[in-house]
Amino acid sequence: QVQLVESGGGLVQPGGSLRLSCAASGIAFSIYAMGWYRQVPGKQRELVAAIASGGSTNYADSVKGRFTISRDNAKKTVYLQMDSLKPEDTADYYCNAYRTAGDYWGQGTQVTVSS
Repeated sequence: QVQLVESGGGLVQPGGSLRLSCAASGIAFSIYAMGWYRQVPGKQRELVAAIASGGSTNYADSVKGRFTISRDNAKKTVYLQMDSLKPEDTADYYCNAYRTAGDYWGQGTQVTVSS
């Protein structure tokens, strides 16, 4: 049974930081590309950051220079360090594990950036 469990969301002031974690089980984590997506009500889910099995990364333009994705294959966990947060970063954040054969999603964690 595959599980992706996100944690680390919450309420933070503009300019603050949060670190999201996504712990995976039931998959051969190291061979999956991992991604963080976000979604606000009424909008499509969008890719925030992704990290390939080999470690290469890519980011949405809106978060470049502020967010950092990383992975720990031994812990089967992917992280999203979010710095210099802005109100427009407010969303539900979802973890995704991807291979060409299919993908898996976590339940999401809410991030609210507000003063």
